Amino acid sequence: MDKITNLLMDSGIANMDIGQATMIAVGLLLLYLAIAKRFEPLLLLPIGIGCVLVNIPGAGLYAEPIYALNGSLESPGGLFYYIFHIGIETGIFPLMIFMGVGAMTDFGPLLANPKMLLLGAAAQFGIFATVIGAVALTQTGLVDYSLAQAAAIGIIGGADGPTSIFVSSQLAPELLGAIAVAAYSYMALVPLIQPPIMRAFTNEEERKIVMRQLRTVSKTEKICFPIILVVLVALILPSAAPLLGMFCFGNLMKESGVVDRLTDTVQNALINIVTILLGLGVGAKLSSDSFLNFETVGILLLGLAAFCIGTMSGVLMAKLMNVFSENKINPLIGSAGVSAVPMAARVSNKVGLEYNNQNFLLMHAMGPNVAGVIGSAVAAGVMLSYLK
Repeated sequence: MDKITNLLMDSGIANMDIGQATMIAVGLLLLYLAIAKRFEPLLLLPIGIGCVLVNIPGAGLYAEPIYALNGSLESPGGLFYYIFHIGIETGIFPLMIFMGVGAMTDFGPLLANPKMLLLGAAAQFGIFATVIGAVALTQTGLVDYSLAQAAAIGIIGGADGPTSIFVSSQLAPELLGAIAVAAYSYMALVPLIQPPIMRAFTNEEERKIVMRQLRTVSKTEKICFPIILVVLVALILPSAAPLLGMFCFGNLMKESGVVDRLTDTVQNALINIVTILLGLGVGAKLSSDSFLNFETVGILLLGLAAFCIGTMSGVLMAKLMNVFSENKINPLIGSAGVSAVPMAARVSNKVGLEYNNQNFLLMHAMGPNVAGVIGSAVAAGVMLSYLK
């Protein structure tokens, strides 16, 4: 009988507190959104599982290794501990994800209409506006964000999950879980968040603008662009080199056409493996003691504000460009300046078709969408350069 009593007392149920139960419920919600609603399932599913497992009392999945006085290992750490510290804290996983994204990216629409770089740049305004907002919120006394933490939160506005994780792992690792969940949640909610903002800042006539067909981009242009881009940006802003370098390297493998086996591996097997480990590592940071606080609520609200401001800024920049341009730009594609590739571009196309069923904006929207990836990487480099 005593053995049964001891077994029950040592169980996870007997040792669970309200915070852990709450976070397990959050993990189950993420699993529901991933499976039933298909919101970013490739990441929300492993994040959700990681969140559930790390909050089970006694499981020890995030336990730190214990060393004796002589330096020998007495007790190894948990699986999630090594996944996080080896792959996420070092920045390896986000960089490998960026390499895979680069291998699946086509710079053609951007090269065919280089003006789209302005839309990608404008959409990054949400990042810097949110940094100011985070600092201002700290002045209220409700939360206490350092400037480095504010910068990590602001990157959410770029709608780029790997970049958000990379920056937060460098500047504010204690906020990584909340920042990652916010970034990927808002990326998943692009079809719900962006259309009302797009309609609010455009009129029906602007939404019906038909853009002329893009020119054909040569293979030589596609090969030279990632090389020139990474060299120029790295020389001017070295701190952006890791993100942009891996992104351009992945793209160069695809466009060169001489390493098909490597390209296939990066586009499929490698990025899939890293995505699983990245999701589990992020979920491991969603423990109740680090997630359930006012700071997390502030991160979620500021992240939403950053995303909305970025969307609005891209649309308004497109309207401004139309004042000086003979070839009019449909302002709806400005919302694709956030780097949620390719979902934001699809949303621009979908809203455009609602007002003109012959107006296909997808390829036009891919220009600012790819520019947004470049813009968020540069913004991350600026943050790291000044605050790390």
